[in-house]
Amino acid sequence: MSEFLLAYGLFFAKVATGLIALVFAVAIIGGARKQDEQSELKISNLNEKFQDLRRRLLQATMSNKAYKALLKCETKADKKEAKTKVKSDDAGDSQCKPRLFVLEFEGDIKASEVVSLRDEITAVLSVAKDNDEVLLKLDNSGGMVHEHGLASSQLTRITDAGIKLTVSVDKVAASGGYMMACVADKIVAAPFSILGSIGVVAQLPNFSRLMDRAGIDFEQHTAGKYKRTVTMFGKNSAAERKKLKSELEETHTLFQNFVTEHRPQLDMDKVATGEHWYGTQALELKLVDEIITSDQLLMNSLSDYDLYSVDLEFKQGLQDKLLGGFLGAIEGVRDVFARNDRVS
Repeated sequence: MSEFLLAYGLFFAKVATGLIALVFAVAIIGGARKQDEQSELKISNLNEKFQDLRRRLLQATMSNKAYKALLKCETKADKKEAKTKVKSDDAGDSQCKPRLFVLEFEGDIKASEVVSLRDEITAVLSVAKDNDEVLLKLDNSGGMVHEHGLASSQLTRITDAGIKLTVSVDKVAASGGYMMACVADKIVAAPFSILGSIGVVAQLPNFSRLMDRAGIDFEQHTAGKYKRTVTMFGKNSAAERKKLKSELEETHTLFQNFVTEHRPQLDMDKVATGEHWYGTQALELKLVDEIITSDQLLMNSLSDYDLYSVDLEFKQGLQDKLLGGFLGAIEGVRDVFARNDRVS
């Protein structure tokens, strides 16, 4: 058995070395690309999108004559509404429909989409009026503390500007994902979405015994008593493990304080255990304010708001796509294990 583990460890080391070399090779090639990434801000009128879907279905289910008559009436009404809107905009009429800006955030361990989110928020805040609102469709199971802390701070910019923020969770907002969600004025969730996981985790394998068998020494030199605590390759002492545990507890306390600041109605003794709950359970615990999907929420808002989807897309060259795809595959494997640990 020990021979098998040793052989497996050496094989794993060879594969890891090869992958690292490949990453560096692709990175060097990609280094020749332009430094300034081109981005495009895409704005979509969701009222028009829903109207188009409705009319397509009506056209398929109504007679030709009836559909044309309906379309003629609706076209007249649309033109009249458009003229009224133009006059209201020109006169600065506060009675015109408020706008609901719809953003999306799909999380990973590093909260990578914060790069897009920050500019989307900047764009919205540059035009938003007092009666406008923002809806964030959030899907995030958490990850690194500092990365998700930054994402949460970006969302705070919206509420600090006096703009109402609603976060909608159709799938998951756990751990760092809930750190983002709790900033909102209102949190809505689908019945079986996953929320909570207000906790902190650190985990890593230790290869010291395997390295001993292979006759491999590991040296680590530091300046500062706690520059490193536990390590993957050296022997970890009880004192080092205790220090790591205390750091996790400190981070957990900061996490709880942040959530309490934004949702003081929560009983932290009940919800800050690291557990997760489904949407209907989360409603009982006051982790969310309403059970509804983002799709239904948007449909309910059609008559009262002008809905605009705001999405910043980065244009990537071939080298970026190759490197991003390779790193994404590695990140995906890490993400699977991280998700299982946080929400299982």
